Amino acid sequence: MKRRQLLALTIALSASAALPAFAQDAAKPYAGTTLAVLMEGHPTTDGIQALLPEFTKETGIEVNLEVVPESDITAKELLEFSSGSGRYDVVQNNIIFIPGFVKAGYIDPLDDFATKFPKDYDKTDFVPGYLDTNIIDGKLYGLPVYGESTFLMYRKDLFEQYGITPPKTFDEVAAAAKTVKEKSDGKTVGITMRGAQGIQNVYVWAGWLWGYGGEFISKDGKSALGSDEAAKSLDAFGDVLRNYGPVGVANFGWEENHTLFQQGKAGMTMDATVNGAFNEDPSVSSVVGKVGYVPVPAQSDKLKGGSSSLAVHSLYVTSASKQKEAAWLFSAWATAKEQQIKSFGIAPNSGVTSQGAMNSDEFNKRYGAFKEAMLASIAKGNPQYLPTVQAANEIINNAGIAVSKVLAGTATAKDALAEANMANDEALAR
Repeated sequence: MKRRQLLALTIALSASAALPAFAQDAAKPYAGTTLAVLMEGHPTTDGIQALLPEFTKETGIEVNLEVVPESDITAKELLEFSSGSGRYDVVQNNIIFIPGFVKAGYIDPLDDFATKFPKDYDKTDFVPGYLDTNIIDGKLYGLPVYGESTFLMYRKDLFEQYGITPPKTFDEVAAAAKTVKEKSDGKTVGITMRGAQGIQNVYVWAGWLWGYGGEFISKDGKSALGSDEAAKSLDAFGDVLRNYGPVGVANFGWEENHTLFQQGKAGMTMDATVNGAFNEDPSVSSVVGKVGYVPVPAQSDKLKGGSSSLAVHSLYVTSASKQKEAAWLFSAWATAKEQQIKSFGIAPNSGVTSQGAMNSDEFNKRYGAFKEAMLASIAKGNPQYLPTVQAANEIINNAGIAVSKVLAGTATAKDALAEANMANDEALAR
């Protein structure tokens, strides 16, 4: 069954899966073990960090959790892996890096652990499409700790006030952004998106790239960023942010972007579905109940369902770990339904990977305002929204430089992408 077919099954979520039973052996065979874990700064991580004392109480395993920004984690992991430091037992990252990690021998398959510890791993509870992305050549390499798609978020109150229809194309996004900025006399920016160089700006621009009919890599394995479609998408992305976006947007990462929108200072944003949890959290947001959600638009007629992404971030047991069974137990515990449900009360976390958690009363109560749009985006999400090849990190970095040049106005989209295209072909040929 294809990934998108599997994703479609997530609409019929089931809450019947049994909770994993951790540390039922009173002997606690791994008591006294200390794990070094590296994770991204994210609401999911906040929840896990707060619940760590429960894991230690149940297993006797201590966890030293190091948290770094998503934009820094890949470079840090590659440095540690290549140096052979053996510093971490468990690391987290986007599934786009799995092929490279597997080929280089940085992470271990998990199938034997899943078989040895069946009570601690409920395969049937994971959203199928999320788990499926962690399988390489028939082997399971990661457990999905959070998943998300992307959607367009817009201020329903402003759209109604100014007579704007929710956009279905990027031309309509630009028109809506222009209207909001002009009719608010510049008090509200038309749109905000991530502009910071690297994974931040590429993550969001990728929706525009696919939405214009472009792609990162062609079917023959060559870089496709030199195409007319890619140039048109980056021209449009750059124009809308320069003309209708906030001051300093070229430095906006995920946090700056969602904060500006939830403060009521932007008419639209395009970002991860997890952002909906922040929009609807009255403790941090001034736009609760005022936001509409739709899948990312598409300019190309070929993409009727929009151009939303499918992103999955997983936990991996490193090959260098000297305590792999304990590392597996932590990974299984951190991704289990019971921890995911508990996380709702700790941090805004709608990016759960458990079907039971996603179908719980608590999830529906907190995130019902955008759940339908989130599931629609996930069901049609593109798992290739970022390149899933060994050279993914280089490709993303090169593309990020091109996006930054266009936002800064120092190069045209065509010239900036031509340079990135050449660099990416070199990376793919290695």
